[in-house]
Amino acid sequence: MAGKRDYYEILEVERTATDKVIADSYRRLAIRFHPDKNPGNEEAIGRFKEAAEAFEVLSDKHKRDRYDRYGHAGLDANGGGGSHFSDVGDIFEAFGDVFGGGGIFGDIFGGGRRGGRRVQKGADIGCEVTIDLLEAARGVTKTVELSRHKQCDDCGGSGAADGSELEVCNYCGGHGQVAQQSGILRVQTTCPSCRGAGKMVTDPCRSCDGEGIVAEDVTKDVKIPAGVDDQMRVRITGEGEPSPNGGPPGDCYCFIHVTEHPLFRREGSHLICRLPMTYSQAALGATIEVPTLDGKEEMEIPAGTQPGEVFTLKRRGMPDPRGGAVGDLHVQVQVEVPKKLDQTQEDLIRQLADHDQVNVTPHRKKFMERLKEFFIPEESDD
Repeated sequence: MAGKRDYYEILEVERTATDKVIADSYRRLAIRFHPDKNPGNEEAIGRFKEAAEAFEVLSDKHKRDRYDRYGHAGLDANGGGGSHFSDVGDIFEAFGDVFGGGGIFGDIFGGGRRGGRRVQKGADIGCEVTIDLLEAARGVTKTVELSRHKQCDDCGGSGAADGSELEVCNYCGGHGQVAQQSGILRVQTTCPSCRGAGKMVTDPCRSCDGEGIVAEDVTKDVKIPAGVDDQMRVRITGEGEPSPNGGPPGDCYCFIHVTEHPLFRREGSHLICRLPMTYSQAALGATIEVPTLDGKEEMEIPAGTQPGEVFTLKRRGMPDPRGGAVGDLHVQVQVEVPKKLDQTQEDLIRQLADHDQVNVTPHRKKFMERLKEFFIPEESDD
């Protein structure tokens, strides 16, 4: 992600800026760097697309939260960040509502439309899938259930009953857009009556109640790349809601939930494992077996190892979903103190205590012996 400018810097706002401030700044920059206003200026086109990419992230709560925490590296390559606009028209389709339904740009620059009427991309939908840490480390294909709509088979998506015809919308005269004039500013928005279609249904289809779409539940396989982290998402292109006026369908964003592992704690691409060992192993050194994602692996523990000391196994962590280096496995030593000792263990440890000249709790006497000492005083020598 080296070389990418900070999104807040691009939009010329503070990191604490509100959604309204971000949207207002984007409008101002988009008009300033619009290609029609700067013909032949490649730098202006680049700034125009750069501002759209920044706004796409900062106007989305989940994307903005992740960007604030991890920067560009925290944005998932599969739909989480980076510009996916192929041309200026795509930017109008994505953010037309920011400019009053595309009217400001449409009237000033004549952009954002195709064939005289602005087509709309279908709405995006979401789904969720839960995987474990091993599946996240290796990548996995999961089957997910999607709830969306499809074109009504009975009316072919028109919303009209069989044999009936659509009528021209009286409100907009069939244009699908209505204009409002305020001083020198002319704002054009989608017709509220026909919702941009330009035509009205007089005899609605009974299967879809004139909507042209019906609900459907489908299953899809989603390929989850190796190294995904909790709350990342994968985009399934073209599997969202259908367009209301002949545009491309929306996308489906599959949100990933990674369950906690009993042995490993994840920090980015690194894994942390707390490994218990005895005092004798830590003091004398030992060869111990360490769990990894690929199975057990032997690791040398040097004599004199201290509690909490960390040893690193290189490239035994999580892969990077964006193609970076594999993380490491950090093994943190925990020296365990036994709660119960057999007689041999106790004798040996007491010998060690005597050798180290440290005070320890004396041998415990039986309860009845202590009780006798309490009630029967010792005889005087007098």
